[in-house]
Amino acid sequence: MKIGVKAWLQPALMILILLGVGLGLRWLGLADWVQRAGERGPGAFVAAGMLACAVGIPRQVVAYAGGLAFGFWPGATLALAAQSLGCAANFGFARLVARPRVVRRLQSGGFQSSGRLSRLEQFLAQNTFMATLTLRLLPVGNNLLTNLMAGASSVPAMAFLGASILGYVPQTVVFALLGGGLRVSQSAQIASAVVLLAVSIVLGLALLRRNRAVNAG
Repeated sequence: MKIGVKAWLQPALMILILLGVGLGLRWLGLADWVQRAGERGPGAFVAAGMLACAVGIPRQVVAYAGGLAFGFWPGATLALAAQSLGCAANFGFARLVARPRVVRRLQSGGFQSSGRLSRLEQFLAQNTFMATLTLRLLPVGNNLLTNLMAGASSVPAMAFLGASILGYVPQTVVFALLGGGLRVSQSAQIASAVVLLAVSIVLGLALLRRNRAVNAG
């Protein structure tokens, strides 16, 4: 499957699933409980969201939960903090603690990624910031695997982490909008999230084509 098709199919499926889960929570009467529990513990949400991202739960789910529990802007801000900390934890673990083990497992296909470490390093080596930003704007791939592979490589830490945080913003906003829209039953807010996601995907695909053209040249 081409990356262009995956860039549209995966987020569409995730939106449908998350909206279904949210509607199910409302039907069961659990949505109000989620909101009350969230509002009592922003710090606990960030810690739980960081752990969730660090063990491989999609970051979009954390953003959606933030919007549902706290509303759009607070939820997006807390989710972005959680995602950023989770990314840094994965990257730091791979680079500072377990780099030899991570490299061996990646190269042996232990993370279903035989040969991908060298390809990712080559992609990121040209312009780490822009290449990382491109990866984060496209809603495809595995966030945990990307963090571990980058940490196990020799890419600059600050460029990778800075671009990751910036690249997280669009989808964090989108999925926090979805959660926040469901929280207050605002269909216009949900529609805005879908439009913003489409804009993010188009920008990511444009950057990907640009990077490929530069590398080919």
